[in-house]
Amino acid sequence: MSVSPGVSSIQDVPRESAAPTVTDEQGRVHRALRTLSAGNRTLLRARDEGTLLQDMCRVIVDHGYLIAWVGYAQHDEQRSIRPMSCVGLDSKVLEATPLTWGDTGLGLGPTGTALRTGRPVIGRNILNDPALGQWRDEAIVHGHAAISAFPLRIDGELLGNLSITAADADAFDEAEVRLLAELADDLAYGIANLRIRERHREAEKTIERMAYEDALTGLPNRLALCERLRAALDIARQAQRSLALLIVKVGGFGEINDTLGYRQGDRLLQEISARLAAQLADGVILARVGDDDFAVLLPGGGADDASRTAAELMNALRRPVDLGELTVDARGSVGVALFPGHGDDPEVLLRRASIAAYHAKRTAAGHALYAGSLDQDCTRRLALMGDLHRAIANDELRLYCQPKVAFGSGRICGAEALLRWQHPRAGLIAPDEFIKLAERAGLIRSLTRWVLEAAFRQAYAWQAAGQHRPLSINLSAQDLHDPALADRVRGLFATWGNRPELIQFELTESALMDDPEGARETLAQLKRMDVQLFIDDYGTGYSSLRYLQTLPVDAIKIDQSFVADMVANEDSATIVRSTIELGHNLDLSVVAEGVENQAIWDRLSALGCDTAQGFFVGMPVRIESLAEWEMQSRWHA
Repeated sequence: MSVSPGVSSIQDVPRESAAPTVTDEQGRVHRALRTLSAGNRTLLRARDEGTLLQDMCRVIVDHGYLIAWVGYAQHDEQRSIRPMSCVGLDSKVLEATPLTWGDTGLGLGPTGTALRTGRPVIGRNILNDPALGQWRDEAIVHGHAAISAFPLRIDGELLGNLSITAADADAFDEAEVRLLAELADDLAYGIANLRIRERHREAEKTIERMAYEDALTGLPNRLALCERLRAALDIARQAQRSLALLIVKVGGFGEINDTLGYRQGDRLLQEISARLAAQLADGVILARVGDDDFAVLLPGGGADDASRTAAELMNALRRPVDLGELTVDARGSVGVALFPGHGDDPEVLLRRASIAAYHAKRTAAGHALYAGSLDQDCTRRLALMGDLHRAIANDELRLYCQPKVAFGSGRICGAEALLRWQHPRAGLIAPDEFIKLAERAGLIRSLTRWVLEAAFRQAYAWQAAGQHRPLSINLSAQDLHDPALADRVRGLFATWGNRPELIQFELTESALMDDPEGARETLAQLKRMDVQLFIDDYGTGYSSLRYLQTLPVDAIKIDQSFVADMVANEDSATIVRSTIELGHNLDLSVVAEGVENQAIWDRLSALGCDTAQGFFVGMPVRIESLAEWEMQSRWHA
């Protein structure tokens, strides 16, 4: 053995139940086979590392061996061994023994030697091996005759040992050792697998928390507020009660960011968050719903309650904020929207409270109630819907693209197609706005048809010019429900003769989760055309790992909210690191969106990310100008 237990070290087991001596080779092989089989069942049932180790040692002893124990090698000055689990020997003995894998003293025993050399130490006969003389007397008393020690490795790195003691001196012949070595390898794999699963569970918990929590202030975010507001509205309707929603806009935030930097801007927001929270009673919900916007939900509140709370919040905002180097005036304004008078939908109340906050900037009090009609902001939206019909019909849309760069080569490896609308009177309309309009007006499929035609036409032009550059096209949740989508894509391939590897499709994680079964069928149809499929904005839709494994996708794109914040925020860094590891474990390529500076690039490169996309790589450009842009960029070969 590699430890020297006292007489009381062996657990109290009746003598007739002790492990019998196995005298023939066939019997020892059967013993090892039974142990391996039971060990594999233990691996399948394992839920955590500690239980796995203990159950595995129990299986080994239950199937005919005297002692089984697992230790983890410590890389300290003493090269100590940390006992993790033991069956057949009092664990206190192991804990009290100065176990080591150094090259002196106890380190010369089987376990220390196996750890030090990285090779199994097999069948050391305790009764006649001179190197084990110090343990011979105890071995005779307790019936120990032979010991083997197997190193445990994870990804080539030495983790620890599995040491087994037998009652028969001829134990651990070649056939038996081969099976026990397989058991040790299985145990190491099980440990590694449990650790990966634990990291994934932690990452999922972090993703779930971050989906509903503002990372800077720890407050509920906009999504969380909308869910709570929706629940509060249901209660208010049933009880026929009012409620109030306040939006607090922090003044000077952008100026402080530009002048003093983001770190000082963050300090300002944290101080404002603490001040607002101090003014609110229990049961009142405070959330951060924008860069410099906070929201306060007053269940049961009316106009008087809301105005009084708004005045108290304004008093808190008027006190100067000490940022260390200088003191700044936070200023700010508060807008109020009420249910049922100003609306009965979370987004409507948020928008109208925000409008009131803008209006309040021009008042002496600094706070105001929403005063517009319920239909006040619909006129512009209806006009734009009509214009969008004409823009699609008259080919007034423009296709831009944003380049992607491979970390390994530092060269352009593709681009993402982006839609733009240059309105003749309103100017450039943000994609988020007109795409939402298209969804409401039932125009999203018409937009998708336009983008598909334009993208395939451009991909053909690149291909004809000898520029073999993949182009990815975004599909919406509504596109996934379009029964004609696959036929349309198939027809475009026939029309333009594009090579399948030069066309990619991106689908947001949230769109996939709207209808998982329908999405899977649509993806399968597209995949049969040999195109590449990407999950976009990964980390925001909270899809399960099991579901991800069933999708015929080739890559995941980490949402830019995590990437852009990963240098300053450890939670974001954890999500990015875990997502890269997850993607590679599933044989998926990983694209990072939101790569905005060298520091983020360097961190992602060190983590083994495959592809970068963001302002550091390049701003969106007119798609027909990409080749010229590439020639002038740092990424040109």
